[in-house]
Amino acid sequence: MANKQHLALLKKGAVTWIEWRNLNPNLEPDLSEANLAQANLRGAHLWRSNLLKADLFKAKLIAANFAESNLSLANLSGAQLLETNLIKANLTGTNLQEADLRGADLSGANLIGADISGANLQQTDLGDANLIGAVMFRVNAIGANFNCANLSQANLPQAELIEAHCYAANFSKANLGEAHFTGAYLFRANLSFAELSAADFRWVNLGKADLRGANLTGANLRGANLAGANLGEALLKRTIMPDGSIVA
Repeated sequence: MANKQHLALLKKGAVTWIEWRNLNPNLEPDLSEANLAQANLRGAHLWRSNLLKADLFKAKLIAANFAESNLSLANLSGAQLLETNLIKANLTGTNLQEADLRGADLSGANLIGADISGANLQQTDLGDANLIGAVMFRVNAIGANFNCANLSQANLPQAELIEAHCYAANFSKANLGEAHFTGAYLFRANLSFAELSAADFRWVNLGKADLRGANLTGANLRGANLAGANLGEALLKRTIMPDGSIVA
């Protein structure tokens, strides 16, 4: 349960909260299980805070600082997280459905098993993030950064990953059926045994990518760069190859 004093100070407003945090720089606020649904915490200084199981449904968290905070199992569905700092935050099992994370920084964040379905991740930084088993159905991640991120076994059907940066990202055994990668950078990405049926890889850089055992049935690879890519045992039925030819 949340510390009553900490919660009361937060609800007094930004000025009181900032003054208290400046006077107690080493204290980590305990706001676990707090009801902050629809709260306006724009620009709040909440780094290294404990928000385990907190309810932040549709909260306004624009440009807030949650760096290294514990938000595991919290409810952030529908929350406004534009330009929010979530560097190395713990978001394990967190509900981020329909959240607006445009331009947010989640580099190094732990999102294992998080539900990010329908969220807006345009231009979001998820470099080095841990997204193992995350649910990302129909997520909008146009132009997002997934460099070196771990998305093994993640569920991303129909995801919009147009022009996303995915250098050396791990998508092994992930579900990316019908995902759109047009113009994305997947150099050295691991897509081994991934579900890629009907995915759009037009003009994608897949140089040296690992596609062993991947299901590319009906995928569109027209104009893609496959130099050095490993397609061993990949399923290529009805796949459109870089030169426009279609595999029987």
